[in-house]
Amino acid sequence: MLQAGDKAPEIRLLTDTGEKFKLSDLKGQRVVLYFYPRADTPGCTTEACEFRDSIQAFARKGAAVVGVSPDTPEAQAKFKKKYNLPFTLLADEEKAAAEAYGVWREKNMYGKKSMGIVRSTFLIGADGKIEKIYSHVKAAGHAPKVLEAL
Repeated sequence: MLQAGDKAPEIRLLTDTGEKFKLSDLKGQRVVLYFYPRADTPGCTTEACEFRDSIQAFARKGAAVVGVSPDTPEAQAKFKKKYNLPFTLLADEEKAAAEAYGVWREKNMYGKKSMGIVRSTFLIGADGKIEKIYSHVKAAGHAPKVLEAL
């Protein structure tokens, strides 16, 4: 299980535009890396729109916002366009990033167990180390909490 102070695991995924992304390319700036279960679902939309609405405040604090879900690049692109999201969305179809960050876990919903993303956010410092971890995030009101931590 990752903890504050650990080096953030490298991520190499495709973006919503189909381009290759490496987390290490953002070294030197702070990163808000948030994992969400599925594009264009109610909670995920609430969370993404809160980050969108606060993007200037995150930029003033020198932080990039990056969203990750198991969706395809095409689904991420539709989600981004529909809600005018001004940050990168990553397609983690193989769940490699979710597993590296420990957010791909067994979930229990209405007595039915299944594997899925536990909504989580990692605040990563300019040095590439994890500063703060938010696990089992409630979508509404989350972005302001992360902004306050910056």
